[in-house]
Order: sequence, then C-alpha cells, then structure tokens
Amino acid sequence: MFIHSNLIDRMKLPFRKDRELYASLRDILGFYPHHIRHYKLALQHKSTSHSGRGHRTDHNERLEFLGDAVLESIVSDILYHRYTDRREGFLTNTRSKLVQRDTLNRLAKEMGLERLIHSNSRNNAHNSYMGGNAFEALIGAIYLDRGYDACMVFVRDRILGQVINIDKMAAQEVNFKSKLIEWAQKYHLQLEFRLVEEQRENQAPVFVTRVVIEGLDGETGKGYSKKESHQHAAKATLRSIKGDKALMTAILEARDSRLAATAATEEEATEEE
Repeated sequence: MFIHSNLIDRMKLPFRKDRELYASLRDILGFYPHHIRHYKLALQHKSTSHSGRGHRTDHNERLEFLGDAVLESIVSDILYHRYTDRREGFLTNTRSKLVQRDTLNRLAKEMGLERLIHSNSRNNAHNSYMGGNAFEALIGAIYLDRGYDACMVFVRDRILGQVINIDKMAAQEVNFKSKLIEWAQKYHLQLEFRLVEEQRENQAPVFVTRVVIEGLDGETGKGYSKKESHQHAAKATLRSIKGDKALMTAILEARDSRLAATAATEEEATEEE
C-alpha cells in the first residue's frame, strides 16, 4: 500500500540522515520500513566493525546469511511456477545465474543500494562483492521487518519485474568456473584447477582436471580442451559442496588452520625484528 511521503515528517526521526534513509529505502523497496534498525544493519559493512573496551559495532554478515537463504528459496519458488515444463537442471542453472554475485552486484548498483552502504573505503577499495552482499542482507532485513511474503513481492515485482529480464538470463550459459572462483573468494579459500591427466580419444586430446580447495581434492572434469575440463570439474565440485556438509566443514577447517599458521609465522617474524 502506498504511504504518502508526508508520513516521514510525522515519524520520530531525530536525525536528518534517518529521514533521508527512509526516503531512499522507499525508492528502492516500494514501501517504508517498519523497523529501520534492520536496514541500517544490512548496510553496515564489516570493515566498519571494531571492538575495544567492551564496545563492538555490528555488521551485516549475519543478515547476509539469512538473506541468501531467503532469496534462494524465493527464486526457486518463482522459477518452479514460471517454467512448469522445464527440468530440474534448467531450474538449478537459472537460479544460479539469478543469485550469483555479479548479478547481485549489478542490482545493488542499479537500484541505488550501493551508495547507501557504510564501509571503510580505505580497506575495501578492491572489495567487488560489497554491493551483492548488502543486497542479500537487505533481503534478510525485509524478511525480519515484514516477513516472507513481502520478500516475495519485492523480488518478484521490483527485481524480476522491473530490473532483470528473467527469460533472457535463463537463456544464458552458466560459467561454473567463475561461480566456483567467486564462492572461493567469498570464503577466502585457496583454489586450484590441477591438470591430472591428458588422454587421447579418437585421435583427439582429452584433458582431465581436478579441483583442489585448501589442499583437499574436489571433483574431476573431462573435456576436449582445458577450459571445458575446468567447467565440468567446477560444476561437479559445486554440486558436491552443496550436497556434502562434511566436505564443506573440512574445507573451512583447512582454511582456518592455514590462516592460523600464517598468523603465527607473521607474529614470530615481528618478534624477531
């Protein structure tokens, strides 16, 4: 339901920046927030978080986690009912394209969300995922503020209805290697595409590539070019990560061990100096 802009004047907003945020969010969301604190948190990048003397500034990573799950559920629902004659593989691939980081980054920029993010720009000049992360956090904020149905309306009508051509995107191919690299960067993981074998079939070269994440073996892929083998290996590995919680746990534990060892080495070097 449309709320007249004069409502802002009657709201208890002690700071001008809060009034401006309400207006900006109204333009993006199509409605005014009930609880502005959720949206403020969604726009708080972790670079602004700090601890000291019992004080801690929160950031949007927990909301990002929630929003990621809600967004995937909503997109799955929309695709299921829109493409009633398409198979699971098509639905999965299309969903991947709609929720991938590049798409969410573009949405954050085109909708004006990117300019509302609070971050330490000095530390995040090269953070290319800030906008997409904030968009997921925004979905989490809408969910907490107004519930699942409001999230559905926002994604269906504001995003897929006005910003993204869903049919055009569905026709595009998925770059599984880029998607895996994006996922690894998000979790600060070491990723390698390792050529393990080169065969010949019908006089043509065939390459076998294995994905290695934090020193742990992922899946292999075969192709008539290295590029094709990378795509197949990445696709299989993404499927394994999604379906095997033990694998994901092992990868994160290996990452934490590596980071701890690196930190210890740097500390020793500093002490020696």
